[in-house]
Amino acid sequence: MLRWPLGAALLALVLAWLLGGQMLLGRIDPALVIPWLFAALLPLAWFGRGDAPRDRIRANLIALAALLVGQGLLSLALADSLPWAQVAVTALSGLAAAALADWIVQRAARSLVAKALIAKLAAILWFAAGHAALAALYEQPASDTPVTMLSGLPLRWAGEGDLAAMLQRGAADDPALVRLERTHRIALVDSLADHVPPAGAALLLAHPRALAPQDLVAIDAFVRGGGRALILADALSGWPAPHPTGDSRNPPVTSLLTPLLGHWGITLGAAPAGETAAQAIDVDGRRLRLFSAGRFEALPSGCTAQAGAQILRCRVGAGEAWLVGDADLLFAPLWQPLVGDLPHLRRADTIEWIGARLDGPDYRAPLLQPVWIAHKPR
Repeated sequence: MLRWPLGAALLALVLAWLLGGQMLLGRIDPALVIPWLFAALLPLAWFGRGDAPRDRIRANLIALAALLVGQGLLSLALADSLPWAQVAVTALSGLAAAALADWIVQRAARSLVAKALIAKLAAILWFAAGHAALAALYEQPASDTPVTMLSGLPLRWAGEGDLAAMLQRGAADDPALVRLERTHRIALVDSLADHVPPAGAALLLAHPRALAPQDLVAIDAFVRGGGRALILADALSGWPAPHPTGDSRNPPVTSLLTPLLGHWGITLGAAPAGETAAQAIDVDGRRLRLFSAGRFEALPSGCTAQAGAQILRCRVGAGEAWLVGDADLLFAPLWQPLVGDLPHLRRADTIEWIGARLDGPDYRAPLLQPVWIAHKPR
């Protein structure tokens, strides 16, 4: 009968949507069903426990085919793409889950109580192993690109309190810096003129404080000489201030890079008024979340606008500069995973997108990529 295989497929789809993170994250990744495959296929093995081996195999194959077809159709309908790598990984995982469920029902133990305990333990272990495997498959590979970073954001030892309090509490770097340092060799500096990026390095300017003229000259010379730069220039930063209002240690309210941008013929417009929620945008197949992002209004001929001119890609001399009108791009609550430090449950591709901009042609993508549900641009 088809009702049990189709029921198992439907159960897997529902579990992935409601509990696997698809609904909460706005994604339709087929791979997010993997931690739930054993739980969905175990009832099918139980109800078919009296069938011949050939019939049990056929039932499992029908269930997996229905699951993959259903998940593939949802991906095409909601995301306009079919992630074949995820479908293949899910299919192989499904075969393993079906074999494990069949073995437990048929041979694990004679006692129903013992069989139930084994099945429960197997479900827990499968769930944990599934998430561990997905975390590895979605993890950004480490890069050899050295990155020189200038920032006015509270990234190093982020948090409130004076130096004595921070020393007592211990290092508490911002999650954005922690993640960037996991994949790149980050040198967080105060002055580019005093810390010239080495050969092959990339430059990350994340809403820096006012820079001295020699720093602006060094930035321009680095990019024009063939360097890669990613510049976050926020027209109205929403980054929480860790210190009282007016304290110079707080991040700048607005971008102080106007002299550099003006030298390149670029003007950053004002942030939209009344924006109260983060906005999702898709750039180069990656999902980013911005908050009160400014738009670039004056563009030289070497620049290409993306995402409604909130992002620019510019050729400057022999080098390349990416500009984003929002420093809140790095704000952890906009991109951090739903649970713990599991990259497959991330809210946005922020760190991965930044890595690709910094690495250029040397960028190595994770084995699996999120499949974001398409949204209507503003």
